[in-house]
Amino acid sequence: MTATVHRVMIVDDEAPILRVLRPSLAAAGYEVIEAENGRDALARVAQQIPDVVVLDLGLPDMDGKDVILALRKWTQVPIIVLSAREAEAERIAALDTGADDYVVKPFHTGELLARVRAALRHRQNRAELATYSGNGVEIDFESRRVAIGGMEVHLTRKEYDLLRTLARHAGQVVTHKQLLAAAWGGSVTDTQFVRVYIGQVRQKIERDPSNPRLILTEAGIGYRLAAD
Repeated sequence: MTATVHRVMIVDDEAPILRVLRPSLAAAGYEVIEAENGRDALARVAQQIPDVVVLDLGLPDMDGKDVILALRKWTQVPIIVLSAREAEAERIAALDTGADDYVVKPFHTGELLARVRAALRHRQNRAELATYSGNGVEIDFESRRVAIGGMEVHLTRKEYDLLRTLARHAGQVVTHKQLLAAAWGGSVTDTQFVRVYIGQVRQKIERDPSNPRLILTEAGIGYRLAAD
């Protein structure tokens, strides 16, 4: 099985920094992408989709914080700021703008590599929490999109809330009370609401709603989303 090669983009116009980072990242097994200014970085992120961005704030064409703001409009790629600006206010501003980490120049290469590894772990954790995939059911929790066998399915808000809750506990029994709380916030206590809406979800995602294979009934208790 081939190991995944992660892409790290360096956004910095200082040749000495590039001479240090390029071979260090490559030796650690990363594919290195380079950009010397903000506009080039924004274009390359969209085209080459790096896994981590290492970003200087003092770029020749725009402030690095503006690059962060632009990226955060459409991507959650981890951003590690690498800057000579060591003032606390600068660090806070960059992190509040959307950076994930901040390393001050001069820096130790080993520490930066450790920060890259940490950013990749956090990215993986976010990806796992942001999606569900099993038995042909795919859910993107951030966009609230549901697909069955690759085909997008439209669910109402209540239907989605119920399916999302089941997916978060796939393979486990979720009680009627838990489902009521997830979809109605405790304002409804009649379990018949759950039965009706689960029936509607089954109509949309089950191949044979009369013989469900995805959302299973646990008599008198609740429901369970079948796990792979």
